[in-house]
Amino acid sequence: MKNLIVLLLAVTCYSISIAQEKSFSIIGKVIDADSKQPLPNASAYCQNTTQGTVSNNQGLFYMRLPNGGYDMVVTYTGYEKKVFRISDNQATADTMLVELAKVNQSLSEVAVVASTEDPEGLAKYGKFFTQNFIGNTGFASQCTIQNPEVLRFFYSKKRNRLKITAREDLIINNYSLGYKIRYQLDSFSYDYSSNITQYTGSPLFQEMDSTEEVKAQWKKNRARTYLGSRLHFMRSFYDSTLTKEGFIVEKLNQDSQSVKGTFITDLYNEQDYLADSGDVEIGWSGQYRISYERVRPDKQFLEEYKLPANTRFQITVLDVANGFVIEKNGYFYEQYDVINTGYWAWKKLAELLPYDYIYQ
Repeated sequence: MKNLIVLLLAVTCYSISIAQEKSFSIIGKVIDADSKQPLPNASAYCQNTTQGTVSNNQGLFYMRLPNGGYDMVVTYTGYEKKVFRISDNQATADTMLVELAKVNQSLSEVAVVASTEDPEGLAKYGKFFTQNFIGNTGFASQCTIQNPEVLRFFYSKKRNRLKITAREDLIINNYSLGYKIRYQLDSFSYDYSSNITQYTGSPLFQEMDSTEEVKAQWKKNRARTYLGSRLHFMRSFYDSTLTKEGFIVEKLNQDSQSVKGTFITDLYNEQDYLADSGDVEIGWSGQYRISYERVRPDKQFLEEYKLPANTRFQITVLDVANGFVIEKNGYFYEQYDVINTGYWAWKKLAELLPYDYIYQ
């Protein structure tokens, strides 16, 4: 009996050690930048994940995260938010100190007075915003914004540009993938002259609950949207399995007449691919065409872009400024230096999966 107890303890300790190897801990303390006093109930979360918490009365928070990289967001009402890049590869102090500064209300008031806010903006631009923020896919039709009244709309005739902000976090219910998304929208803009849409913000995912039958459908939908996605691509690149996973990569070379692609047969050469300390550095620069062959593109996409109905590949073009770094979970940085157009750009929030999603 004694030997059995010792064996069970050994197995338990081994299981705990294995679990710890697959995750890491973050301990933080949130304080006022001026008074240095703790801020209780501050929100701390990793954007584009299901991982979030709040600080206690001492301003302390704790999270255990799956290995990989994340942008951690810390917010408190009336204070400027802070964003930190964290990963299991970084050496961190025992407690991360987060100092938040109060928002300058006078500047906010001046901005409101000088603005061109349209009080009828939701009626005028609400559908346009939904299509360009949530998307036009089949899954997008099953997404709803729970609180559209928090949106603010600004149109500038001089710049011919629409800007949209939100007074509070947007709450989006995605009934296709089974997520409730709390999205802190920094800004959304559309330039009517160039037809370019840009938006920035911080999403936090929450698993919805439903019947086992509905959950089974969510699992299928998540798998379908994952295959060929940017998250799938980045994870496959990290694992050196791009070809095996169904991706085809070309380097685009533009001359005076046309754009031609050269297939990259050695994706993991020493110049372009460096695995070091748990992350992978990609030395790309220029434009690259990414094709995915195992799931056909959405019919709506083909119709919008006037492509043949028998098109086999999902095609995206990456414009890379100066390389990027990939972490184990598919997170990469610097994200603003990697611009994607084509299929990935078309699949918007309705098709977004969190970094802690596990494909099964």
